[in-house]
Amino acid sequence: MKFRYLFPLFFAVLALMTSCKEESEVTLLDDVQVSSSYVAIPVEGGETSITITAKDSWTAEKVTTDKNKVEWLTLSASSGSAGESTLKFTAPATLDGRTAEVLIHSAGKTQRINVMQGLSKIATATCADVIAGPDSKTYQVTGVCTAISNTLYGNWYLTDETGTIYIYGTLDAKGGSKNFLSWGLEVGDEVTVQGPKTTYGTVIELVDVTVIKINKSLIKVDSVENAELPLEGGEFVAHLTCKGQGVSVDIPEDAKSWLSISSIQSNEKGAIVKFKAEANTGGDRGTTITFKTTDGKKNYTTETLLSQKGAIIKASIAEFLAAEVGDTQYRLSGVVVSVANEKYGNLYLRDFSGETYVYGIKDYTANMLKAGDIITIVGKRAEYKGTAQVGGAVLETHIPVAAATIAEVLAKPVDANAYFMITGTIKEIQNEVYGNIVLTEDDSEILMYGCHPGYGATGEARKGLVGAIGLKVGDKLTVVATRGEYKGTPQLANGFYFSHESAE
Repeated sequence: MKFRYLFPLFFAVLALMTSCKEESEVTLLDDVQVSSSYVAIPVEGGETSITITAKDSWTAEKVTTDKNKVEWLTLSASSGSAGESTLKFTAPATLDGRTAEVLIHSAGKTQRINVMQGLSKIATATCADVIAGPDSKTYQVTGVCTAISNTLYGNWYLTDETGTIYIYGTLDAKGGSKNFLSWGLEVGDEVTVQGPKTTYGTVIELVDVTVIKINKSLIKVDSVENAELPLEGGEFVAHLTCKGQGVSVDIPEDAKSWLSISSIQSNEKGAIVKFKAEANTGGDRGTTITFKTTDGKKNYTTETLLSQKGAIIKASIAEFLAAEVGDTQYRLSGVVVSVANEKYGNLYLRDFSGETYVYGIKDYTANMLKAGDIITIVGKRAEYKGTAQVGGAVLETHIPVAAATIAEVLAKPVDANAYFMITGTIKEIQNEVYGNIVLTEDDSEILMYGCHPGYGATGEARKGLVGAIGLKVGDKLTVVATRGEYKGTPQLANGFYFSHESAE
């Protein structure tokens, strides 16, 4: 086992010696010279310096990428003047070797400084080890390809008995990119890869991996029928190729209440497995079915996805926020509080019970929603970095809300379908429980007959806004309401709170 690591170490040192020889020639540039183009920092951390001699001012930059910011390395300066300068390289202790590159620019010329702390080691690991380990470390992992998301760059999911990691980029046999199909990798194949770890948001990745070995699966899904079942349920069929000793099927526990195996028919290629799905009375649902075989020594698996349409659940935003992340579809209605992205329709939606972020609305640009508009959307409960949001939203209805002065509203006809956004000063609070409030603006005033806490409030939920947020005479209040009338006197009806400014 010791010789196994001795040879990689020898070649690593040899490569460094060669690199140093090549880089030493670069230091002889007339405009900018460095005392060394190679910097070594101890594994336990420390500081190393080089001398820069330049005829003009210079700048120093770390070579970074979106996925590797080289945050562990600190430079004592990012720029300097003509003449002789000292540049210090500092790094904290590390358990694993790591490298970086620093560029020195001056008078249109560039010197490259190679920085190494310790010796990089390739660790044989499980998916759980990778997930728990540090970024930038290189790992070698063996697992099963469970899904392929990009066949040009080679983005796919690798799973073992400890977890799943994302492979972001797969190099071909010659080290080239954008040639993933040359491997002939299929879902179900057992693969050994090695590459550096990075974390992108919440996704754990190995980037631009090298394929060490592919063990072709003895079982694969050739085709499926009715992969997306209707609300009423029905039959799902999977056609399998199997070169192993029989086929077994695993249905996840949470799907066994609605999905069952109706038959398994063997044929010359493998098998045809038929499933029966019950009618769906809830939201959208789906599951991953696993097929297994063995050669007597090793087990092989492959997977396929099944989804079923469900009923759309009408929910308040509070109920939506309390739901679990998943594919269940929810119908939400509320007022647009603000638009975060006008191109994709990222916005904040609020009703009487709460507020949520909507991560884009399909065909948003065709509707051009704005703050104050009342909308109904259908989407699923999603999440980003622990924060709830609506994912895959589709706009169902849109009630445009026009900004108007009190005088303009008074001049409008009674119309329960035309909503206005009105801002006025609170002159009188006639009923704190229901929110009967007199608003004034310049020389005009109007009674708002009931200011609800938010859109969609019914019953007891309509009461108590005034006391809950501390509204008082003199505050500037913005509401959304229709033009109503009582015994010939104009008033605001069907109204709800949007925002306010305290007189204090």
